[in-house]
Amino acid sequence: MRRAVVFGATDFAEVAKVYLDADSAYSVCAFTVHERFLGERKELLGVPVVPFERLAESHPPADYDVFVALGFSGNNRARTTVYEEVKSKGYDFVTYVSSRVSHVGHFTIGKNSFVFENNVIQPFVSIGDNTILWSGNHIGHHSTIGNNCFLASHVVVSGHCTIGDNTFIGVNATLRHGVAVAPDCIIGAGALILKDTVPKGVYKATGTQPDARTSDQLKL
Repeated sequence: MRRAVVFGATDFAEVAKVYLDADSAYSVCAFTVHERFLGERKELLGVPVVPFERLAESHPPADYDVFVALGFSGNNRARTTVYEEVKSKGYDFVTYVSSRVSHVGHFTIGKNSFVFENNVIQPFVSIGDNTILWSGNHIGHHSTIGNNCFLASHVVVSGHCTIGDNTFIGVNATLRHGVAVAPDCIIGAGALILKDTVPKGVYKATGTQPDARTSDQLKL
């Protein structure tokens, strides 16, 4: 087994440990968070919680890979910031694709990306770095999902779609064939996207028109 550390101590971090231990070549040996968030917590799910500032002493980059298990806060910026910080310390990253993903043919996926069960990934799909696909999505052929994205459950991405970096897509959203989602967008739960979006646009389930606020103004 390869050894891993999960960055985070939230629900997502706990869930990630369960999946990695049960369904990957990794064994999660520790959690890590910045020392200012550690508090009195010393252990989680039977393994230690280590201050990130001292992680290299106890879990050196030569021996451990890291998965950054943070959610979509700030349009994925919190996860992206930590990802870059971990990378700067010399760590390689865990990439996880569930054994229960359905795919035929070739697709590519970047580092620190996590694909849950029951995703359907068709041929010629590209998934970037630091991107999360929660359970039950359909990713159509020849589609590209950028870096630092988060797709909640039951999203339908039709063929030849492009999803820009730092985008969040909510539960049950649907993208029409060939649509390009610009970077930094928020696609709300149940939204139907029939045409290309604008950068930092916020799209509601009531239609394809953006909210008056941009994603910079909307707090997730």
